[in-house]
Amino acid sequence: MIVDKDLLSIQHARILAENAFEAQKKLADFPQGALDAIVEGVGEEVSKHARDLAVMSHEETEYGRWQDKWLKNRFVCGRVRENLRGMRCVGVLAEDAQRRTLDIGVPLGVIVALCPATSPVSTTICKALLALKSGNSIIFSPHPRAVKSMGRALDIMIRSAKAHGLPDGCLSYLSTVTESGTQELMRHPAAALIMITGVPGMLAAARAAGKPVICGGTGGGPAFVERTADIERAVADIVASKTFDNGIAPCAEQSLVVDAPVAQKVRQALLSRGAYFMTEDESQRLAALIFRPGGQRNSAVVGLSAAALAGGAGFAVPGDAALLVAERKYVSPSDPYVREFPGPILPWYVEDDWRHACEKCIELLLHERGAHTLAIHSRDEEVIRQFALKKPVGRLLVNTPASFGGMGATTNLFPAVILGGGAAGCGITADNVSPLNLVYMRKVGYGVRRMEEASGFTPAEENARRVYNGATSMPAGRQTGDPTGEDAGEKGRQALRRILIEALQASCGPTKM
Repeated sequence: MIVDKDLLSIQHARILAENAFEAQKKLADFPQGALDAIVEGVGEEVSKHARDLAVMSHEETEYGRWQDKWLKNRFVCGRVRENLRGMRCVGVLAEDAQRRTLDIGVPLGVIVALCPATSPVSTTICKALLALKSGNSIIFSPHPRAVKSMGRALDIMIRSAKAHGLPDGCLSYLSTVTESGTQELMRHPAAALIMITGVPGMLAAARAAGKPVICGGTGGGPAFVERTADIERAVADIVASKTFDNGIAPCAEQSLVVDAPVAQKVRQALLSRGAYFMTEDESQRLAALIFRPGGQRNSAVVGLSAAALAGGAGFAVPGDAALLVAERKYVSPSDPYVREFPGPILPWYVEDDWRHACEKCIELLLHERGAHTLAIHSRDEEVIRQFALKKPVGRLLVNTPASFGGMGATTNLFPAVILGGGAAGCGITADNVSPLNLVYMRKVGYGVRRMEEASGFTPAEENARRVYNGATSMPAGRQTGDPTGEDAGEKGRQALRRILIEALQASCGPTKM
């Protein structure tokens, strides 16, 4: 029997969307406490499988390191869930008794979610928890390279959610995954929001669907090491961040810009921590491996270790090599190293001072249409402030490893593995995405003053306004049916003129009209 997978996927997408829309009507009536119980139950259950899911996703995708994926899964099930506790997302969120206003959180409705193959499980768990916490239904279209691991995680969460009272259809996923089915989900009238992170090939289709989009943008940007930085700490942070999960974390550093007076110290610190500075010939060989002739990223080598990348490019590195460094001078469209690549590779730039470094960072950011994260290592607060004011990014991370600081592990940003890329101009937010990004705020305002007070008119001015409005609505003669209405109307206007002048003179002094 011949089965058309596209048609099957499209039909399944329609069924899921319609079921989610009907289920959302029930979920919309759930109080915050009921939603919290579902989130706690789901998070607790899936956390028991965090390690197995990490191993499964690594074996299926061959990206990164399962040990680091396990850490990300634990981070979402633990730290993210802890921050969700006590947060109000639906119902009355704020009340100002003095000003007589209310803020009421209302779920957006049905959310369509796409997740990256580089972090399929942690991102899926996070999006599901955020949607359920905010009272939204959510439908996943699994990444074609991570169908099994995402499906397994979702099956665990769906069973637990139903056991805790979630209406059937509120949490679901596309079982036959095709591009046509995914597009049908995004275009379906029931879909209220699209969350797409780490799937750049579907971003144009998501935007074309005509729905609000939360997307991740390009990802990590430059890291700048300024002359006042604690060099040893800065380098330790950068190496730890860029080698975590073999460099595929969503906001890992993509290039390194160094202040010239400390360049030699930074180089030595990198070498002592396993960085390997490539020759120009080796850099060109590596570039030919990680990018195809047309400029497309070679997905087959994403997330490989430094040694594996070097071996694939045809050169050897020391056994302890953790990071490959390519020395560059200019930001050029023809240079492959200005493009983002998820792996333990860092282009290296040296600039004379922080102002030139600032311009270099802007060049790098704009070349990738505005990466969502920038890191700076410095103890000069004025330099940090200038970077914060000038850079086209969603988040600036200061003196912290970008991979961990960006997701709120080493900073007090909201803990998340979904990092908005609004600075790139394609998403509705640049936040670390929280449940509050998945609700809209209904404003309630009580009347606290009469219309006469709001107008700002004095009693005499208000009286004149009323007389004027009443007399000019229809000429006096017309109101009585007098055939000489034109003359009577003129007399009425003359009388009104005198009344208005007297009223204004009483309140404002002599008036010429």
